Amino acid sequence: MARAIHHWDLWVGDPAVAADEWGWLFGELGWAADGSSWMADDGTYVFLERSPDQVDAAYDRMRPGINHLAFVVEDRALLDRIRAESSAHGWHEMFADRYPHAGGDDHTALYLENSEGFEVELVVGD
Repeated sequence: MARAIHHWDLWVGDPAVAADEWGWLFGELGWAADGSSWMADDGTYVFLERSPDQVDAAYDRMRPGINHLAFVVEDRALLDRIRAESSAHGWHEMFADRYPHAGGDDHTALYLENSEGFEVELVVGD
């Protein structure tokens, strides 16, 4: 089966901070680091950079654009470990009072937001 996404560029306010936050998360997901990019086993990759036209406006995921990215994790143990370690790496847990079923009783996931307001959903694989 062909991969669904080839790559995406994530424009960030501070590339060094973003590399720490996202780099830790991608590492936990098993993605390999290569400078300012990370690659999944299927070849999908993400590149972090600051736009040359970037203004100093805060990112707002509630405006038009991507609200969040969702990644598959292999099992509940990994999800629990990421949850336990995330705050030490710049991530804030969302919906903590409803963990791990904030998305519904049949949906096991963790929702995190980083220091710039980017949200990720980590879903235990099907």
